[in-house]
Amino acid sequence: HAGVAMMGLLYSQKEASTYHVAYVDGEMQSLDGKHQYQLHFDPVPPVEAFWSLTIYSAATRLYVANAIDRYAIGDRTPGILFNDDGSFTITIQQDEPTDPKERANWLPAPAEPFYLALREYSSKFPILTHEWEPPAVKRV
Repeated sequence: HAGVAMMGLLYSQKEASTYHVAYVDGEMQSLDGKHQYQLHFDPVPPVEAFWSLTIYSAATRLYVANAIDRYAIGDRTPGILFNDDGSFTITIQQDEPTDPKERANWLPAPAEPFYLALREYSSKFPILTHEWEPPAVKRV
């Protein structure tokens, strides 16, 4: 499954939270801000609490400043738009998208290599048993 190749799983038993980290896209190419990406969740992460996707510079492992001060996006981000079927698509790129839905779900990428950290808080059984895995990052 491309999601397994893309992300490694870390698990905190005490908090029942899981963390997936992606350094490459679904084609096993390093994530880089010179490209545009999408991450389509269908279904979204099965959690009791919440989930979030954070972007970091691969060089510094820190946030990189961006025009909208957004360094993470998740189910609690104000103004995000879910699809009619309950799925959710995140647009990851440097430039602000022109499409209003893509703009609402935009995670600004730095102008350099980066990585993504998906955190699932109070993960449900399908995550813990690998029945649910995160989707591969798709270069578009």
